[in-house]
Amino acid sequence: MEIQQLRYVCAIAETGSFSRAAERCQVAQPSLSQQILKLEEDLGSKLFDRMGRAVRLTDAGRAFLPHARSVLGQVEAARSSVLEAASSVRGRVSLGVIPTIAPYWMPRCTAYFAKRYPEARLRILEETTPVLLEGLRDYSLDFAILALPLRHKDLEIVPLRTEPIFAVLPKDHRHAAAKELSLKDLRGEPFVMLRDGHCFRDLSLAACSRARITPNIAFESGQFRSLFGMVAAGVGVSLVPEMAIDRNAGCRYVRISDGRATRTIVAATRRGRTLNRLQQAVLSSLKDAN
Repeated sequence: MEIQQLRYVCAIAETGSFSRAAERCQVAQPSLSQQILKLEEDLGSKLFDRMGRAVRLTDAGRAFLPHARSVLGQVEAARSSVLEAASSVRGRVSLGVIPTIAPYWMPRCTAYFAKRYPEARLRILEETTPVLLEGLRDYSLDFAILALPLRHKDLEIVPLRTEPIFAVLPKDHRHAAAKELSLKDLRGEPFVMLRDGHCFRDLSLAACSRARITPNIAFESGQFRSLFGMVAAGVGVSLVPEMAIDRNAGCRYVRISDGRATRTIVAATRRGRTLNRLQQAVLSSLKDAN
């Protein structure tokens, strides 16, 4: 039994004619008649009495017709619900963000999205990259805001912004008044850095490696605020992405001149995943809120 056969039955019952039903369904009459015969064979009972040009439902046809209409109604309701879901900007989206982005960028993005789509809701989780990647894979997260590099072939990556990296120096540091400096200028300095598990630590160590310096790490923390406090106290120097700069922390910030001393922020989702309209709206808002 096929959906199209049910449509033909309803059309014949409503028009009282095979030819008019064929016109309504935009199909050749022989094809329509053949499908009705096939359906009657499957059911083991005639649905229509053919009396010349007149067509009437048999008792079996009258019993079958309400069910055919009910199935077609459910099919249409299912189609409508899919279309509504695809076109709606209601519902909830789960978004993961790494700690070196969440407190600096996400408040602006969240406010922008809430103003643009008041009937939608964002659920935001702040976690390290490995935890967020697991969330993408088990579908507990729709998106994750991460920093490159990401070596995961199962992810779809959308670049959002690229920002420079700055050296964080005590106010009395010999380079505190410089407009920019090279990482080589910090060779031999004690460093304060984010601890293992934070991707910005990996990015910082990679930048130092390219500059052929091995930082002497004097202090580690899970947040930039603690690092800034240590820098202001003269414990060491540090590195920070532009968005995390805090002008009230008692430090000096000097841009790193090394060409690759940047951080690229991306939105990641599972490769091959189909995004509904709400998820597409979130992605668009993340781009627009830069």
